[in-house]
Order: sequence, then C-alpha cells, then structure tokens
Amino acid sequence: MTSVLTPDICVIGAGSGGLSVAAAAAAFGVPVVLIEKGKMGGDCLNYGCVPSKSLIAAANRVEIMTHSRALGVSADSVTILPEAVHDHIHKVIAAIAPNDSRERFAGLGVQVIEGAARFKNKDTVAVGDVEIKARRFVIATGSSPAVPSIRGLAETPHLTNETVFDLAETPQHLIVIGAGPIGLELAQAWRRLGAKVTVVEALTPLAKDDPECAAIVLEHLAHDGVTIRAGVNVVAVTGTRGKVTLALASPAGGETITGTHLLVAAGRKANVDDLDLDAAGITHDKHGIVVDKGLRTSNRRVYAIGDVAGALQFTHVANYHAGLVIRNALFRMPVKVKHDIVPWVTFTDPELAQVGLTEAEAVKRGHEIRVLRWPYHENDRAQTERKVHGHIKAITTKRGRILGATIVGADAGELIALWALALAQGLNIRALTGMVVPYPTLGEISKRAAITFFTPGLTSPFVRRIIALLRRFG
Repeated sequence: MTSVLTPDICVIGAGSGGLSVAAAAAAFGVPVVLIEKGKMGGDCLNYGCVPSKSLIAAANRVEIMTHSRALGVSADSVTILPEAVHDHIHKVIAAIAPNDSRERFAGLGVQVIEGAARFKNKDTVAVGDVEIKARRFVIATGSSPAVPSIRGLAETPHLTNETVFDLAETPQHLIVIGAGPIGLELAQAWRRLGAKVTVVEALTPLAKDDPECAAIVLEHLAHDGVTIRAGVNVVAVTGTRGKVTLALASPAGGETITGTHLLVAAGRKANVDDLDLDAAGITHDKHGIVVDKGLRTSNRRVYAIGDVAGALQFTHVANYHAGLVIRNALFRMPVKVKHDIVPWVTFTDPELAQVGLTEAEAVKRGHEIRVLRWPYHENDRAQTERKVHGHIKAITTKRGRILGATIVGADAGELIALWALALAQGLNIRALTGMVVPYPTLGEISKRAAITFFTPGLTSPFVRRIIALLRRFG
C-alpha cells in the first residue's frame, strides 16, 4: 500500500549539500524528508575528500621523516605499513561518519528514507511504496567517476576513487589515467608510500589552473619520481588483476606500458540516470541538471545543487549552494550563484590554490591588470620550516580591485581563504596592505604581495615632489 508524505522540502541525496539543506531547514522547524540510496555523507566522506586527505597525510609523514636532514634531524629508517595506512583512512571516515548519520539527522527532526528516488511527475517523488509530495525539491545526488570509452577498459580490473581506498597493499606500479587534481594527488601520495607511478594525460595536466603555478607542482611531482606523460591518448586497455597493459598513441608514435594497478581519474559525471527527470520536466544535459543563477531547474519547484548541477565539483561548492537554496526557499530572498568567488585547492605537495580569475582569464575578459607576486623564499617562517618553494600571484585591476589569486606552496589551501574573503566582499588591494599579520607566519606572504601594488609609486616623480614639499614644513 502506497503511503504519501507532504513535507515542505524533500532533499534527494545525503552528501554534503543535501545534508546542509536538510539540517538548516530542520533547524528552522520546517518539515523535511531526506532520501539516500547509498551511504550517508556521500562521496566526500566515503570516497573523496576525507579518505584522500587521510592517505595524503600518511604519505606526507613519509616525506617529512625522510627529508628532515636539512633541519638537523635524521630518521635511521622509515617503515611503511600499508595495512595500517588503510586502517588509518577508514578510522578517519568512521570518526566523522556520526556527524552525517541517519540517527543524527533523525534527531534533528529530518525524516530519512533509504532507497532510490525517482520523479513520478512535476510534484511527486517515489521511493519504493512511499510517495513524497513536497512544496520544494532539492536534488543533491552528486557525481560519480567517469569511465572513459577506452577499448577494453570495462573488462579490465581498474580502480576509481570509490575503490582505491580499499587497497591494503602498496601497488608495485600504479598507472593513473588523468592528470587533474584527483589523479595527481593520489599519484604523489602512492609514490611517497612506495609505489612506482605513471600518469597518462591526453591534454594538459592541471589545465584549469594558472600554468605558471601549475608548472611548479608538476616539477615537484617529477622530483618525487612520478612520471607524467602528457599529450598521450590511451587507445586500449588489457590485462588481469595484478597486470594491466595500456596501448598508447602520441605524435611520437605508438607504445605500451604495463603496471600492476590501474586508477581511472578522468573526470566525473552527474548522478542523474535513475531520477526520471523527464517525468518532472527537468532539463538536463551531459554536464548535469541545467539550473539558472538561482539554482532552480526548468521545474520551478525543484532546485539542483552541488556536482549534479554541472558547475565546480567541490564539497564547499555544494555547501555554498545549499546556503543559497535555504535563503531562497525559506525566506524568498533573491540569490545568485557567483562561482568567481569560489576557491579550490589541489592538495599535492606543494599545494596549489586558486580563487577568482587567473591572469589569462582576466585578460580574456578585457581587464587592464596588475600582477602582484611574492615568493615563499622571502618569507622568514618559510625559511625556518625549509618550505621555500612557491609563490603567490595576485591579479588586480589598475585601480586595485582584486580579481583573483593563485598560491603555490606550503599551506596554500589555508592562505587562499583571505583572498576568497577579499573577492566575496569586493575589496580593494588597499584593505590587505592595511592588515596587521603576526610575525613570523606564512600569512605575511599575502600582505607583501599586496604591498607590491604600490611599489611603482616609490620612484614616481610626482610622489617625490610631494614628499619634498612636505619636508619644507619640518
């Protein structure tokens, strides 16, 4: 017998974005139904950000222990315990999981339904024998690894981000298809944990980032021993568990490479296949669900947020979207997505962080720009830590309005937050020159870069005439 629920909001997907919407709505006393067919917490908790950063943390410990001689510390030997690394990853997931659990959200007042959701019509979603007729729906189903149409790949054992963290052994030779952030983060981590690693990329590694700063990351990966083959197409894949062979094609000709494990990190696809969006009149394409600047779909009852909305695929973007939807759905406040204020970080060593426009993007949009720089090696804290590789590159207009920033170096992901705030608030570079930064910290790098905006004034004849005039008054 079919039962009918009539909440104010129905959220489909219990990843970061969906959980944020459900928790916020429930906090305001709004009836909410949350539907999830898989694991609570979605990709970020179970297969993405949390396990990958846990793996990277273990790999970075190896790097610290083996390269501390310059600081006067030497470890006689480093023993890598693959099973213990595996346990560390899953203990971290388990420690965070209660925050995203069905029990917690039920305690918040959210009605959680397990199962696959599909639209029956414009205002009804079915989950098994339960129908939900809500005032508003929020689709937050996320994305999954995209498996490219390479001959033989489907029949050949391979890993994705959904399975690679189940490894309890170090691959002897890991081949990675894809030199984006996910592929390179995992490539460097596994290399530091003892694997031989080869990355294959058809286009340009880290293509979405500032090429000057990305080049520094790629140089360090090569120094770590990661082999990156750019401009190479994978024609076919064959093999069995423990031995995988890739047939490659490049302008130099054809060749083959063989490894023990294959990781596919060639992008992601929106999770829309089982939703029956057409029944609800929701337009979608190969990138995901089509939304307007307020995150509404072609069905005005339905919002789409996060990865499934086809924009920047980051957990913090899903959370940002969730906040906008709550403001609009509950308070009728007009909202508009501004993706130019969203930062992103590639958690390699060194880290690569970006917010706003790159130099090339700013020029393409017709801005007359100033490029401000400051190197890590001119920062005292970086010298004490021996983390002197990298720099900040900030982009402003001629009048000092901040357009974007890229940071490559230690803790870049932390340092970019200041620039994200500056962009979100529309600040002029003068605001950063006026702040007081504790010494010695890496944060001084941002202020020193900002101060360089005024460097040309040091030799300005006009400025010097003013100073000379004022000196006459004592």
